[in-house]
Amino acid sequence: MVIKRKKRVLRRKPRLPPRVAAADPSASNPLRAYEAAFLDATRASGLSAQTALIRRHALDLFIRWCDERGLRQPQDITRAILTRYQHHLYHYRKADGRPLAFSTQANRLQALKAFFKWCARENHLLHNPASELTLPKLPHRLPQVVLKIEEVEAILIQPDVTTLSGLRDRAMLETLYSTAIRRMELAHLKIFDLDTRHGTLMVRQGKGGRDRLVPVGERACAWCERYLNEVRPQLVGPVDEGTLFLTDYGEAFEKNRLGDLVKRYLAHAGLSVPGACHLFRHACATHMLENGADIRFIQVLLGHSELSTTQIYTQVSIVKLKEIHAATHPARLARANDTARRSTLDHDAQNLLATLAAEDAQEDS
Repeated sequence: MVIKRKKRVLRRKPRLPPRVAAADPSASNPLRAYEAAFLDATRASGLSAQTALIRRHALDLFIRWCDERGLRQPQDITRAILTRYQHHLYHYRKADGRPLAFSTQANRLQALKAFFKWCARENHLLHNPASELTLPKLPHRLPQVVLKIEEVEAILIQPDVTTLSGLRDRAMLETLYSTAIRRMELAHLKIFDLDTRHGTLMVRQGKGGRDRLVPVGERACAWCERYLNEVRPQLVGPVDEGTLFLTDYGEAFEKNRLGDLVKRYLAHAGLSVPGACHLFRHACATHMLENGADIRFIQVLLGHSELSTTQIYTQVSIVKLKEIHAATHPARLARANDTARRSTLDHDAQNLLATLAAEDAQEDS
């Protein structure tokens, strides 16, 4: 006897009416026309929609600042004006009293540099006032948290895989940890991007608009196959757009919803740490390096165009560094006096011990 599982139908909560945005006093500023033309050129040049969105946000804020000061044409903007705006960003305080991060300041100024470069190239300006604008130096920061292997495993077992949503969540968490893909790269995956037979995943239009093919581990493939066979057919709506991971309402995930989901499982695992989806990216890269993976393979896996971006993970792999330190530092070797420990040392270490012993004998005499 074949038991047919009844398809679960969920009703989406009604959306709240959109808030009516306050009128923008700078809407009539002539700089808006230049902004629109620049954003069209940005999209036409093949840059990603995310880049255009970042530039639009930065220019919106800048034009509002200019409008308050009576600046209405590109010709009104001088290098001194841009310096004043840079100081404004530095001294600006958010609602919670915190300053803008240097990375945020740099992103907003970088958009202005691109805008005025375009203005000069299109002959809207005789020269580029932002050509010599110095961007703030960004601090070289390590990831705040790198999860240990046992902590990752504790998170992975949190979803209740006897439920549809729990099995789906386990498949997503396993995919994040196995492939080190970004949050929105996971949300944008299509069914045909995953090949469980060959253990590969195609990431399309990742950061920088680049595609890449990454491996998927056997365990992640197994969970994804269960999700595809048992869960997705019951979540998909009347119109299937091919998105791999679906919400309970049969839609693609939004980035904030993915982050909230992972944070919930972190809390269930007893981990109170900042971050969510990106923690699995950091953990994957660090754990592979600790187990001997070449950094250039990690670079390809993460989709970094520059090796210098990937090298941050060589600094967070403190476990491997401690092992090498313990095995090679003279202070440790000098304490290895018993025969059993001596026999485990390599030839170079034995020579070092002999040298140290000779030096001790000379000092005693």
